[in-house]
Amino acid sequence: MKTIIKSLVLTGAMAIVLAPMQARADGWVVPWIGSSFGSGITTTDNSRGTFGVSAGGMGVGGAIGGEVDFGFTPSFFGSNAQFGGNSVLNLMGNVIVGIPIGGTYGKGLRPYVLGGGGLIRTSIDQYNGIFNSTPATNMFGWDVGGGVMGFFNDHIGLRGEIRYLRATHDLNGNAGINTIDLQGDKLHFWRPSIGVVFR
Repeated sequence: MKTIIKSLVLTGAMAIVLAPMQARADGWVVPWIGSSFGSGITTTDNSRGTFGVSAGGMGVGGAIGGEVDFGFTPSFFGSNAQFGGNSVLNLMGNVIVGIPIGGTYGKGLRPYVLGGGGLIRTSIDQYNGIFNSTPATNMFGWDVGGGVMGFFNDHIGLRGEIRYLRATHDLNGNAGINTIDLQGDKLHFWRPSIGVVFR
């Protein structure tokens, strides 16, 4: 529990630091749905439905800002019959860099890239000899991604995005916070999503 609280405080502090006061004039909330895939954890590594919400804002000129992202993927590791109740949750604080084509008000497009870090939490009720993980594991993780926001007017738009998330542990509890581990066995997955932007 202490780890979760520390991660929440760190993520909140990152968002406050990364989003200047001027970002209030160009902030957004995005409820989104998507899928997660590419974890390589099981032999039947199908995509899983996921959902969440992101909130952020841009600073002067609408080019640099910060965002907090919450995502939840139920049955991430497989069916409840095989693994019991299981899920992956993420809470990330990100720096976002975008280009406001058409300005920061009214109709327009904003292609962007982002990256940051925060909490990735796995939960597995039963293991069937596949994982040695504890039922719930809190891990530091990082993410990178990009996408585009398109606005119909001052307040409503759509966002399409793809994001890569990677934890610093594998499911046997082995940590690796000092390594990027792009080809190792740490928990990782891709997450394409689409959402409605409320600006």
